[in-house]
Amino acid sequence: MVHRRGTLHARALAVGLLGMSAIARPAAAGDNDVVLARLAKVETGDGGVATSVVGQNLEFRSLVSELGVVMAPRLLTPSDTIGFAGFQFSADVGYTSISNDASYWRVLQSSDGATAASHGNKLMPTVGMFARKGLWPIVPSIEVGAGLVHLLDSHLFAAQGYAKFALHEGYHDLPLPSFAVRGAVSRLMGQHELDLTVGSVDASISKHVGVGGTWSIDPFAGWDLLFMVPRSEVIDATPGVDPLMPGNENDSNLNFVFKDQTDIIRQKLFFGAKLQYYVFQLTLEADLALKGSSVDDRSGTDAKCMLDSSTSSCDSTDLAKSQTTYTMSLGFDF
Repeated sequence: MVHRRGTLHARALAVGLLGMSAIARPAAAGDNDVVLARLAKVETGDGGVATSVVGQNLEFRSLVSELGVVMAPRLLTPSDTIGFAGFQFSADVGYTSISNDASYWRVLQSSDGATAASHGNKLMPTVGMFARKGLWPIVPSIEVGAGLVHLLDSHLFAAQGYAKFALHEGYHDLPLPSFAVRGAVSRLMGQHELDLTVGSVDASISKHVGVGGTWSIDPFAGWDLLFMVPRSEVIDATPGVDPLMPGNENDSNLNFVFKDQTDIIRQKLFFGAKLQYYVFQLTLEADLALKGSSVDDRSGTDAKCMLDSSTSSCDSTDLAKSQTTYTMSLGFDF
């Protein structure tokens, strides 16, 4: 069973890296691609002709909250930096849970519609590639990194970067942990209907332990605060209707946007360990994102947004449930 799981991880990583190398090649929609038009309530008149569209703000906020956790900045490092002369290159594979039984995940290309009991898979698989470098511009103990994360079976990518400052590190012979703070950002790409930026600020502790003078292990743990800034582009509520066909001249009037919402805030706990032999490293990490609770408070109304709401003038509460992420990273430290 262990061998089979390792094989599945390796296959997912290989498939993801091949997909990332072919980013410019056109492809059909994948099962994990997002169709935001499905979060619209379309009102019809005589003859079943669409007359108006109302975007479901409540579901939009909750969807973006969970998707933001899937594409959030990767952590995957202990508090110690890799040193001002150090360099690391790594690839990772991760699985993040989503509330696939919630109605807002009907946006997935693989969903059978709003009445389905579940939408897509419970776990969202991602692969990533990262480069990290230690710096000494003013003071020691600074590390920066950049990389790319891809949601498998979709066109979604996220460009990511971070800077870490180790406030206390290197005292490996003393019973004192290392401590660091870090700021990171993730920018969604490949989705023309959604503009999403996820910022991250975290604090972590870790402890370096040598094993037999050959191996080393760095267990780490920390707390992370996510800031998600969602912005909607123009969405075609009736993508199956050709506005150039006779009788469909007014179809373009049904295009809509989700009005800008206040930032979504999620908290996340993480722990893991980095194992290293010579220049080879393996990092395992588990994250727990607490359930969403932030509210988009619209001016001029106290009405709460509901499922299948007939108005967009209402206050949306993030209904995202808690999410777990499990990630494995393989790389080289030089």
